[in-house]
Amino acid sequence: MDLNLIKKLVKIVDTSEITDLEVEENGLRIKVAKKIRAFKTDNQPQVLISQAPANEVAAPGFTPEEKTHAAETASNLHEIKSPIVGTFYRAPAPDADPYVQVGDSVSTGSVLCIIEAMKLMNEIESDANGKIVKILVENGKPVEYNQPLFLIQKS
Repeated sequence: MDLNLIKKLVKIVDTSEITDLEVEENGLRIKVAKKIRAFKTDNQPQVLISQAPANEVAAPGFTPEEKTHAAETASNLHEIKSPIVGTFYRAPAPDADPYVQVGDSVSTGSVLCIIEAMKLMNEIESDANGKIVKILVENGKPVEYNQPLFLIQKS
């Protein structure tokens, strides 16, 4: 694959709102992704080049033991994703308490948040039993379709 094409792909990701881009040509797969970290604002693109089968997950910089541990931990975590595009709200009103906090136990059907779309307030319910481990979106921020909102440790 042409080095100039790779440079152009990195520039596209760096200067746009997209977070990752993947291209495959003649069995060579290139993925350009911004590093998005909760505690660091480093959004520099990262280039991953792999000839591994498409079903393998590339995790550069991790030992096999770390990859195994991460996979085991992730298997017990469940993502609640946004079913619609809209604005994320943790509480039913600005002066009300949030529906859930990190550490709260939830059951299937528990209301977790509201997503406002086209002036309609849509309650988002849990589809699993467990404990809230992480809230992935800040209150009042826009969310995309299928964007992860919460991580729940299944019980």
